[in-house]
Amino acid sequence: MTLAANLSSIRAEIAAACRRVERDPRAVRLVAVSKTKPASLIDEAFAAGQRLFGESYVQEFLDKADAVRNPVDWHFIGHLQSNKVKYLRGRIAMIHSVDRLSLAEEIDRQWGRLGRSVEVLVQVNLGEEDSKSGVAENQATELVRALAALPHLRVRGLMCLPPFFADAEEVRPFFRRLRALAAAISALGLPGVAMDELSMGMSHDFAVAVEEGATLVRIGTAIFGERG
Repeated sequence: MTLAANLSSIRAEIAAACRRVERDPRAVRLVAVSKTKPASLIDEAFAAGQRLFGESYVQEFLDKADAVRNPVDWHFIGHLQSNKVKYLRGRIAMIHSVDRLSLAEEIDRQWGRLGRSVEVLVQVNLGEEDSKSGVAENQATELVRALAALPHLRVRGLMCLPPFFADAEEVRPFFRRLRALAAAISALGLPGVAMDELSMGMSHDFAVAVEEGATLVRIGTAIFGERG
């Protein structure tokens, strides 16, 4: 299948998942995970109607962003080191992977230099996996409270990268937990904090994620093929 056909198929699956739970498909945005893929494929996806792309590595993003000919929207979705935040300053629309206050403070400093703010999501490690980043579930609310005090961050929601299961149904409880956590944080009414976004779901489980309330699904392999 062509890249355009892959995108069309994924959009149809998102719409079908939304219909099953009576959601508006327009409430779900597709993040095309373009890490390890060349700028030419991003331009090809743009031509097929895709506008939002996710990168995981700062250096790769820098190498690629200037080579992409079209005005795409960039989200940073990978683990981010504080000393590399300055390279993303003003170039990223949303950071999905804020998992500690020190990182958030550096993001605040860097965007503050521009007199601008950036949308962020708090990454939660629901599976308590040592191999994955993310704040512990029982510490997420405390972190969001701290982030709410930073003037150049706009906390928009939560992100998770749950344990991998071949059967997507086994991932469903993790998505439900993230949605419940977002609802609990939203109920606190913290100034400047919104829980409008849930970044969850990847190529093998995004339909389940959409059924459970995902507003951002991060899909790479099903669009671009296996990473080389």
